[in-house]
Amino acid sequence: MAALFLVFSTVFSTAPAFAQSTESSAAQAAAEAPKKVVFAWLSLRKDPRYTRKRTYARYLTGALGRPYQGAETAIAESRFTGSAIGVEFSLERFRAKNLDQWGETVAKAVDTGARYLILDAPAQMVAEAAALTRDRGVLLFNISSRDDALRQEGCRSHLLHIIPSHAMLMDAIAQYIVFKGWRKALMLTGPAPDDARIGAAFERAARRFGVEIVENRPFVFGNDPRNRDRNNIALLTAGIEHDVVFVADSDGEFARDVPYRTSQPRPVIGSGGLAAAAWHWAWERHGAPQLEKRFEKTAKRQMRSVDWAAWMAVKAVVEAMLRTQGADFPEVRDYLLGKEIILDGFKGNRVNFRPWNRQLRQPVLLVTHNWVVDRAPLSGFLHRTNNLDTLGFDERESLCEFDRP
Repeated sequence: MAALFLVFSTVFSTAPAFAQSTESSAAQAAAEAPKKVVFAWLSLRKDPRYTRKRTYARYLTGALGRPYQGAETAIAESRFTGSAIGVEFSLERFRAKNLDQWGETVAKAVDTGARYLILDAPAQMVAEAAALTRDRGVLLFNISSRDDALRQEGCRSHLLHIIPSHAMLMDAIAQYIVFKGWRKALMLTGPAPDDARIGAAFERAARRFGVEIVENRPFVFGNDPRNRDRNNIALLTAGIEHDVVFVADSDGEFARDVPYRTSQPRPVIGSGGLAAAAWHWAWERHGAPQLEKRFEKTAKRQMRSVDWAAWMAVKAVVEAMLRTQGADFPEVRDYLLGKEIILDGFKGNRVNFRPWNRQLRQPVLLVTHNWVVDRAPLSGFLHRTNNLDTLGFDERESLCEFDRP
């Protein structure tokens, strides 16, 4: 009987210790569980920029499909990095049915706890998202709107721009035609609002680098005989001396018809002929073919500028987490926006964000439909601190005002 009592006494006396051990193990397991970091993808369900008609016509530099798969590729690449720092990455889609539901969609994404919002939306919607999230403790990544106003008077301290602006792209083109000695440019500008923005960006670049715009002639696309003087390329390019024809056509339908139809044998640049882009599948240097292959394996198509921008948005955050060894949002944000971060965009130059407008510094590729002709900034175009700042709005040109961290 005494022995039996001893056994029960031993069992009950060790029970609290066993419970403490179990609680300790559970706490340790919870502490070791990877921290979940969610990237929220926000887009418009029926975005006119991705209609089949426009993606076909804008083959040279326009998107071939939705850029979501660029972010997917980056998430897959980041799994090893995430496991090394105890972070698990995921990508969740939030799509607004129409413009009226955009604000609700943005709020829903933020309410789920996502801190990093990737915006694939037109400029007006990007600006609205930035206004709605001003004090919500998030970072927004603009991956598809090139509108200069978002980097100037419409800037926000928590809105980062991955895709190059119109100003950056036009500066790259202006550098190239100056480099080639094509100093006189004839402009053809379409009727769409974005055509005017592209044209204005080229006019600014022309003044900046010393290109003479001999005339800016409006065009309309179509076969209406009443518009013969405004849609006949031979007539539009006749009667004035010029070295190069610049076309501002955001839809691309008119621009693709300009090469080889001009009244004089002249190179065509801008929206057709030779264009400026953030990415091109034919770029063969700095590890680009490897990135291209990884994207093509996921998307089953070639990578374009917006795809690269989506990939870069995710990789920038992952790099900041790797350098700060964790997912603490204030630390990641400050490092991402600081001077120390150096990102590899597979275009040669190490890139980071401009402190005055949150635009990603980067080289710009000058491309045809199947080749990369050159990369800007070109040789001889220098800046006192960073040659990449010869592309786009320099600090002294900036109209952006916000408190910098």
